[in-house]
Amino acid sequence: MDLKWFRVPKDIVFGKGTLEYLSTLKGKKAILVTGGRSMKRFGFLDQAKAYLEKAGMEVTIFDGVEPNPSVETVEKGAKAMQDFEPDWIVAIGGGSALDAAKIMWAFYEYPELKFEDIIEPGSMPTLRKKAKFVAIPSTSGTASEITAFSVITDTKAHIKYPIVSYEITPDVAILDPELPAKMPPHITANTGMDVLAHAIEAWVSTTASNYTDALALRAIQLVFEHLPIAVANGEDLDAREAMHDASTLAGMAFTNASLGLVHSLAHKIGGEFGVTHGLANAILMPYIIQYNRKATDKVAELEKILGINDLAAAVKELNKKVNVPLRFKDVTEVEMDEKKFEEVLERMSKNAFDDPCTLTNPRQSSAEDVAKIYKAAFYGEDINW
Repeated sequence: MDLKWFRVPKDIVFGKGTLEYLSTLKGKKAILVTGGRSMKRFGFLDQAKAYLEKAGMEVTIFDGVEPNPSVETVEKGAKAMQDFEPDWIVAIGGGSALDAAKIMWAFYEYPELKFEDIIEPGSMPTLRKKAKFVAIPSTSGTASEITAFSVITDTKAHIKYPIVSYEITPDVAILDPELPAKMPPHITANTGMDVLAHAIEAWVSTTASNYTDALALRAIQLVFEHLPIAVANGEDLDAREAMHDASTLAGMAFTNASLGLVHSLAHKIGGEFGVTHGLANAILMPYIIQYNRKATDKVAELEKILGINDLAAAVKELNKKVNVPLRFKDVTEVEMDEKKFEEVLERMSKNAFDDPCTLTNPRQSSAEDVAKIYKAAFYGEDINW
């Protein structure tokens, strides 16, 4: 039997002002999980708390989730949940807050669970015995609000682990474009290119289907059309809503078709150097498109649909429009030391090749190929092999 799945959250609530949907939830206690100060500074955290209290719930807040959420932060959040005993977990903020809250949820429901117990795909136990999960993204990028994925960093091993399980797909996703309207241009650019990476990788995935192709294609079209506008004018709510939709559409696609080498390599270079995930995806994407096109006709098919001659060149051009560097050597947000890059290349390449996302990449690869791709993306050299 050739059995395939297509799964997304039970409820997807979208449109301006939909944060208020929280006031309709039924329960006794809710914990809000968030990242730094932005959700508090812009008033969204207080709004969410007020709506949950309007629903008759006692509410507590766990904040301080870092940009690359660590195992230690997840454990602290799970302990807070075990002490408070919520029946709703509400994650609000960027993808890091949503990702961390998903794994906190697992450790809340199973206090005896260890992080190493859930690294392998399919190893997550059955959830929803104690709580349900709401995800409210403040960025248009990770699509964590819609996916069966979470990325957690082991800070001691310098490795980002993608945790994959349909169990951590949220019960409710709330997509209010007023939240991402507060993102600064560089975060808008990085998260927007993450959307494009999700959609393109889902499109060429070895497990793509008619269902995921339709969603991935629309997401790709929306990003090319609306991301430059959202970066140039963050207050343009039409562009913001289009990018929020694109993020969720791409998320629906990749959570059911999975991803590929762009994400495998981004996870590991992010773990080694702290490069923002979306930025790493944006830089890697053109080189891996060049690498993959020799193994799939879907790159050429996409070019025909979009009316362009070269998808890799079009992605590079979009990077330029939104002020993303074209090679890792030019990254300034973290130190990309060339000597360190060469020192960690072999280990980083092996770890990237072993990443679960590699499994559905359209071109069969190797740790040696991955090292060559990393070098191409570091120094800005096209791939024609």
